[in-house]
Amino acid sequence: MFGLFKKDPTKKLQKEYEALMAKAMEVQRSGDLKAYAKMIDESETILKKIEALKK
Repeated sequence: MFGLFKKDPTKKLQKEYEALMAKAMEVQRSGDLKAYAKMIDESETILKKIEALKK
């Protein structure tokens, strides 16, 4: 009953992941591959956190 109003941490991470991937796509299109690689690396760490929370 007390867990009813708890926020799901995976939802926040999922939104963060999607926003980062969208921004990475824009950076890739502009031609800045170093920044794109950094953003992809950050998004992979967020995705690993999401998978860990789901287990």
